[in-house]
Amino acid sequence: MESSLAMNTLLFLGVAIIMVPLARKFGLSSVIGYILGGIIIGPYVLRLTGKDVNDIMHASEFGVIMLLFLVGLELEPRKFWEMRKKIMGLGLTQMLLTISLLFLVFISAGWRIDKAIAIAICFALSSTAIVLQTLQEKNNFKTMAGEASFSTLLFQDIAVIPILAILPIIANYKASHHDNEIQIIIQKLPEWLQAGTVILGVAILILLGRYVFVPFLRYVSKSGMTELLTASSLFLVIGVSELMAAIGLSPALGAFLAGVMLANSEFRHELEAQINPFKGLLLAVFFVSVGSTINFNIIQQDPLFIFSTVFAVLAVKFMVLYAIGKFFKIDTPQSLFYAFALSQVGEFAFVLINYASDLYLLSPELNAQMMAVTAITMCITPILLIINDKFITPRFIKEIPDEDNDFNILDNDVSQKKIIIVGFGHFGSTVGRLLKANKISATVLDRDSDRVKLLRSNGFKVYYGDATRIPILRAAGIEDAEILVLCLDDRDDNKFIADLVREHYPKVRIFVRAKNRIDAYDYLNNGIENIYRETLGTAVDMAVDVLHETGMRKYAARRLGQRFMAIDKASIRRLAKAKGDDEILKFTTKEFLQREEELLAYDNLNFDNRNWEGSSSVDDDETPN
Repeated sequence: MESSLAMNTLLFLGVAIIMVPLARKFGLSSVIGYILGGIIIGPYVLRLTGKDVNDIMHASEFGVIMLLFLVGLELEPRKFWEMRKKIMGLGLTQMLLTISLLFLVFISAGWRIDKAIAIAICFALSSTAIVLQTLQEKNNFKTMAGEASFSTLLFQDIAVIPILAILPIIANYKASHHDNEIQIIIQKLPEWLQAGTVILGVAILILLGRYVFVPFLRYVSKSGMTELLTASSLFLVIGVSELMAAIGLSPALGAFLAGVMLANSEFRHELEAQINPFKGLLLAVFFVSVGSTINFNIIQQDPLFIFSTVFAVLAVKFMVLYAIGKFFKIDTPQSLFYAFALSQVGEFAFVLINYASDLYLLSPELNAQMMAVTAITMCITPILLIINDKFITPRFIKEIPDEDNDFNILDNDVSQKKIIIVGFGHFGSTVGRLLKANKISATVLDRDSDRVKLLRSNGFKVYYGDATRIPILRAAGIEDAEILVLCLDDRDDNKFIADLVREHYPKVRIFVRAKNRIDAYDYLNNGIENIYRETLGTAVDMAVDVLHETGMRKYAARRLGQRFMAIDKASIRRLAKAKGDDEILKFTTKEFLQREEELLAYDNLNFDNRNWEGSSSVDDDETPN
C-alpha cells in the first residue's frame, strides 16, 4: 500500500497512541509499545506504510537531538567539566574493548578483515534514544549507572567524528570531486586540522551561548508572545544541530553542548517546557519507524545468521560493559543495569552501515542483514531490562535497603524538600532571601526577563518562565516538589496556578500570597490553608511602632501585635464560610470586630503596668519573666 508522508506520520502517531498505553498496562517500557506498533503497521505485517518510511525515520531523529539538548539543560558546565574523566575513561574503554572483541568474533566467523572491523566499529555504538528514554522513565539519571551510561553515550557521539574519517581509510576509498557523500566542512580542512574540530565546535558554542543565545532569548521574551519563544527554542536546537553537522560534529552532540551552555541561563526551564512536547512526539515517531523498518524477508532467508549475530553482539557488549562497571567500582545491580541498557546497537549505526556500503565495504545483502541486526538489538534491549529489573537485580539487593549504598544516589541533598517559588518581586524575594540566608535552596520562576537578569547577576538562581502553564511547572520540577510558594503580583494568576496544582499535584503544599481579606476567603474556601496577606504584617508593624511612640514598651507593643494577628487569622477562617451571603458576612464581621477588641483589651489589662514607659530602657530583645 503506497501512502503519502503525511499519511505515514498519521499512522505512526495513531499506532503510538494505541500501543503505548497497552504496553504500559502490562508493565512494559513505552519503547516496546512504539516498536511493536511499528512492526504491526510496517511493510512486512499489515503493510500500511509506504516508501517514505525512511524519510520519516530521518526526520524523527530530531527527537534524539532534542532529547540531548534537554539533557544538556540539566547539566551545568561545571558539572560537565567534572565528568570529563568519567566520559573519557568509560567511553574510550568501552569503544576500544567492544571493537576489539567484536572484530575477533567476526574474523573467527570467516569475514574479511576490512568488513569485520567496519561492522565492529558500527556496532560498538549504543542507542542514545533508547537509553536516555529508559533513564528518564525509571528516574535513574542521578544513579551511578545513569551517569556511567550518559558518559559512555557522550563519548560515542564524540567518536562519530573519527569513525567517519576512519571508514574511508579502511575501504581504501578516495572521494572524487564528483562525490557528494557527506560533504562537510571538516573534509575540506587539512588533515592536521581535522582532529581539532571538536575543540572548534565547543569554542563556537561557548561564544554563541554567551554572546548570542541568551541576548537573543531576552530580546524575544520582551514581546510577551509564547509562540515566538516556541519558535525561538526550535530555531536554536535545529540551527545548532545543522551548524555542528556542517562543521563535522554529531548534531546530537552539538545540541547537547548548546544545552550545557544554556544550563545556567534564566531561560533554562522555559526552553525545556517549549522543546519537551516536540521531543516526545519525534521520539515516538522514531521508535515506531525503527519497528516498521525491520526487514522480515531478510530474516526469513537466513534466520540462523541474523540471530547468531544478534546474540554475539549483545553478549560481547554486555560482558564489556559489565566488566567496565565493576572496574570503575560500580556495584553489581548498577553494573547490570549499565550493561543491559547499552548492550544494543545504536541508531547512528543505520547511517554508518549505509555509509560503509557506499564505500563498497559491505554488499547490499549484508547491508540489509546488518540493518536487521541493529533493529532487532534495539527491540530486545527493553525486554532485557525488564528481565533484569524483575528477576536478576532483586537477587543482589538486600531486603532492607542500605541508605549509603542502595543504588548510589548522587544527589547529596536528597533530605531537603524541593521548593518552588513563583514570582520574585518585592514579596517573593523576601521569602527567597530568608531561605537563602538559611542555606535552603529553591527553584524560582519569574516572568520579568529584566528582573531575572538583574537577580541572576546578584547570585540568585532565578529562571524565566510562565508558571501558569503546566509544562513550565513540570520543567521546574513540580512532580517532585513538596512546597509551592506563590508570590505573583497578579491575584488571578496566583489563584489559577493554585487551582492547577491542586488538581494535578494534590500532594504539593501551597503557600500563597493574598492581596486582602477577600482573596483569603477565596483560598480558604478552595482548601488552601497557608495564606499570607501582604498588607497584614506591614499594617501591624506600623501599629506596633505607633503604640511604642505613644509610650508603650516595644516588647509589649509587639506582643499585642502578635496577638492581634492570631485573632485576625482565626476570624478570617470563620468569616470565609459566610462570604457568599453579604448580610451574614456583614453581621459576622461586626461581631468579630467587637470580640477582637474585647480580647485585646482583656489581654492588655492582664499585662503588668511595668510594660509602660517607666521601664522603657529595656531593649527590643527583652523577654518576659
